[in-house]
Amino acid sequence: MITRRNFLQTATFAAATLIAPRSFAIGNPTYPSRSVKWVVPYAPGGATDVLSRLICQRLSDRLGQTFVVENKPGAGSNIGTQAVITSAPDGYTLLLTSTANAINASFDPALPYDFAKGIAPVAGVARIPLVLVVNNDLPVTSVADFIAYAKANPGKMSIASSGIGTSLHLSGGLFKSMAGVQFTHVPYRGSAPGLTDVMSGQIQGMFDNVTSSFELVRAGKLRALGITTRERSEILPDVPPIADTLPGYETSSFYGVGAPHETPREIVDLLNREVDTALFDAEIKARIAELGAIPLHGNAGEFGGMLTAETERWRKVVELSGMKKE
Repeated sequence: MITRRNFLQTATFAAATLIAPRSFAIGNPTYPSRSVKWVVPYAPGGATDVLSRLICQRLSDRLGQTFVVENKPGAGSNIGTQAVITSAPDGYTLLLTSTANAINASFDPALPYDFAKGIAPVAGVARIPLVLVVNNDLPVTSVADFIAYAKANPGKMSIASSGIGTSLHLSGGLFKSMAGVQFTHVPYRGSAPGLTDVMSGQIQGMFDNVTSSFELVRAGKLRALGITTRERSEILPDVPPIADTLPGYETSSFYGVGAPHETPREIVDLLNREVDTALFDAEIKARIAELGAIPLHGNAGEFGGMLTAETERWRKVVELSGMKKE
C-alpha cells in the first residue's frame, strides 16, 4: 500500500527531476561534484578564449559547478592536448579541440600521442572561415589578380601566418600548390603581429581567421580577396570564395570539446547536450556571429565523425603541399 508520505516523496522527487536535471549519478558522487577544468591549448585572448569562457559560464550556471578555463599554450597546441590525454577519464578535465589537432596528426611525425585514440569527442563548438588579405598598396583586387601578380613576381612575395603547422600556414601552402605560385612563408607568434606587418607593407599578404581580420578589412586597413570556405562569410559578404577562382580549394578553422579516452559515455552525453544547448543561447549565438563563426551542432558521434573527416582533409593538404614539421 502506498502511504501518503511515500506518495509525497515520490511526487517531490519526480518534480525535482523534471525541473532541474542538472546532474546524474555516476557511481558516487554525482557528476559534476566539483569544479571542471577546460584546457585551452593556446595563450589567453582571441576567439578561443571568448568562446570557451562563454560556454564555461553557461555550463557553470546549468550544472551547478564551476567550469574553469585554463590556458596551457605551447608546441602548436600539443602541450595542452597531451596534458588532457594523460588526465583521468572522469570528466573533470576537458580540452578545447581545434584544427591544430587534425593537422598535427599528419604534419608532426614526432607527435608524442595519438589524438584519435587519446581523446573522446564530446561536442562541436564553431567553424571559422579564413580570408586572404593583402596590403592596400599591392596592385591586386581579386584572387585571380593575386595569382597573376605572384606568377609575374616569383619569389618576391611574402605571406604571413600565425605559426608553422597552423591552419593559416597550411592554407597558404595549399593555395601555392593549387595555384602554381611561389611566395615566402613568414611565421609569426600569433595573427596580430603578422597582420601588423601586412598593413605596414613589410609582408604582402596573409591567410587569417576572419575573426581577427574582418574589422581591419571593414576599416579599410587591409584588402580582402577571398574566403577559404565554399560559402561566403556573413561578416564579409562581399568577399567571394577562393574556390570561385581555384575550384576545389577549401579550408577553415574549427573548435570543439574533447575529453580523455574512456571518459564514461553518460558524462560525454551530458556535456554534449549542455554544450549544444548553449550554442542556441541568444547571447552566445550573437557573440559567435560577431566573431564570424558558424555554430557546430550535433551529438558526440557526429562531432567524432567530423574530427575524422577533418583529420583526413588536412592529411591530404599536408600531402599536397609537401610540408611537414622537421
